[in-house]
Amino acid sequence: MSWTKVLASDALSPGARQVVTVGSRKILLVNHEGQFYAVDNACPHLKLSLKKGKILDGAIVCPWHRSAFDLSTGDAKEWITWPPVVSKAMGMVSQEKQLPVYPVRVEDGSILVDVGE
Repeated sequence: MSWTKVLASDALSPGARQVVTVGSRKILLVNHEGQFYAVDNACPHLKLSLKKGKILDGAIVCPWHRSAFDLSTGDAKEWITWPPVVSKAMGMVSQEKQLPVYPVRVEDGSILVDVGE
C-alpha cells in the first residue's frame, strides 16, 4: 500500500468534506459521524462532482441524478432516480456502476489515503 498524507485530521470536523488531489485522482474526504471516508469525487454516472451530495443512511447521494453510494463499499444503493420522468430511460442507457472508495487511516494527527497508484 502507498499511503499519502492528505489533510490534518482536525481540519475535517464531523459533517465536513473536502476534495483533495492524490496523484491524478480527485478524492472526496468525508467525516461522517466521526468516521473518515475517501471516495472518488466523480459520480460514476456522468463524472460530476459529489462534493455537495447529501449523506443519508451511510451513503452519499449525487446532487445531480440522485444515485446513492455506500461510503464504505461504494456499492450503488440507488441508481439515477432524477429526473423522475426520464430517470428510467437514463438508467437503461447507463449501467449501474460502483463508486471507487479508498482505504483511510489516521496517523500522528494526519489523514492518509491509499489510492493504489
